[in-house]
Amino acid sequence: MAKELLWQGLTEEQVKSMDLKEFIELVNARQRRSLKRGLSEAQKALMERIEAGENNIKTHCRNMVIVPSMIGKNLRIYNGKDFYPITITLEMIGHCLGEFSHTRKMVTHSSAGVGATRSSKAVSAR
Repeated sequence: MAKELLWQGLTEEQVKSMDLKEFIELVNARQRRSLKRGLSEAQKALMERIEAGENNIKTHCRNMVIVPSMIGKNLRIYNGKDFYPITITLEMIGHCLGEFSHTRKMVTHSSAGVGATRSSKAVSAR
């Protein structure tokens, strides 16, 4: 039997049916304060496109708080180089979009290049 996914004790249908005022009361203080202050012009434009039913929307709004009306939408979030595609799920509610599109890659090191160190003389230059 699969466990039902809940957010703050509410099912996905209950969360989707919430209005913004109810949602604001359930999120953490940082997101609550951000939403109570109002949305910026870019965030308002993003919300209009989401409410219009568009899918696969490109955005630079990394500081936008994920609200219930975004569930199930495909967004492409800019990470400084590319637009990273994500699908909004119930677990993402209350987080910011930028948390799901990392701006830095993990550092991976390989062997030293030719002439990099004295020990690299033993490495064949192919």
